[in-house]
Amino acid sequence: MKLKTALLATALSSAAFAAQAAELTVMSWGGAYEASQIEAYNKPFAAMKGVTVNMVAADNPGTPIAAMVEANNVTIDVADVELSDAVRLCDEGKLEVIDHAALPAGVDGTPAADDFVAGALASECAVANIVWSTVVSYDSSKVTGVTSIADFFDTAKFPGKRGLRKSAKANLEMALMADGVPAAEVYSLLETEEGVARAFAKLDTIKADVVWWEAGAQPPQLLADGEVVMTTGYNGRIFNAAIGEGKPFTILWDGQIMDFDLFVIPKGAPNKDLAMEYVAFATDSQRLADQAKYISYGPARKSSAPLVGLYQDGKTEMAPHMPTSPEALKNALTNDFEFWADRDVELSEKFNAWLLK
Repeated sequence: MKLKTALLATALSSAAFAAQAAELTVMSWGGAYEASQIEAYNKPFAAMKGVTVNMVAADNPGTPIAAMVEANNVTIDVADVELSDAVRLCDEGKLEVIDHAALPAGVDGTPAADDFVAGALASECAVANIVWSTVVSYDSSKVTGVTSIADFFDTAKFPGKRGLRKSAKANLEMALMADGVPAAEVYSLLETEEGVARAFAKLDTIKADVVWWEAGAQPPQLLADGEVVMTTGYNGRIFNAAIGEGKPFTILWDGQIMDFDLFVIPKGAPNKDLAMEYVAFATDSQRLADQAKYISYGPARKSSAPLVGLYQDGKTEMAPHMPTSPEALKNALTNDFEFWADRDVELSEKFNAWLLK
């Protein structure tokens, strides 16, 4: 009996140690966005579960996920990806299915299926956490009078270098809107050869003045260093530089392209069950509202909106800085994830060939 008791005690002790020693690895995008996730999600989850949560960064987490799964060497448990990547990777069988019915109800009791904003649960393999946007930003100490997306392409009226993400996505849509195409017609036009040609022709008008960026931290740095006078960028990164660091940067909401970021779990994640718990925790009402304290990305849950308050400076109201604010929505385009899931490879090849011309 004493031996059995001793063995049981040892087994329980070992299990407790294993739980304490458990580690979860989350891949995100680095910079201010990653910092907001660490504060709002990782630290409280680690404290609640008694585990270690590691954060690693990638320029685009969707890319290493595919490589890891194909090599059967998955070293991360959760990743933050764009919607088009979530849909594509799920269709390719590279992600675990997440039971949306198991997600917690909103803080007001609304079932998760009704509490997430439209499109946030579009993929069975993903759960959205934020609404973000690609916007134009400029250094207001050097440029004034910018009112529309067309001004970004007008280097005669507004001389100086432009920053653009080295990607077909967002650039083609913005080019068409700057060329006078209504937001509602952008994707139907890009389905045609004529529309794609028109977008590249508009990009041709500023190609000689473009400084290309690939990581989200680069646009505000390009502005700060004076390498560009205007740049596209992620609204939260620009907000962090302007409000958090006092830079003279202004966001132009006209022509913004709104999108989701979502949590996914790669197929073969080493800690799948713990990853599922993390996703449910990080996307509850309070946690999504907490993230908005650190960066101006809109929570993907409706019940989070009333919980959004002040920035970490204790004085800046966050609601007006969200891409979903009434002012920001006046001429906004929502990313068509189905379009990009179907056309990303084709248009990326055309974009890369265009770069080499």
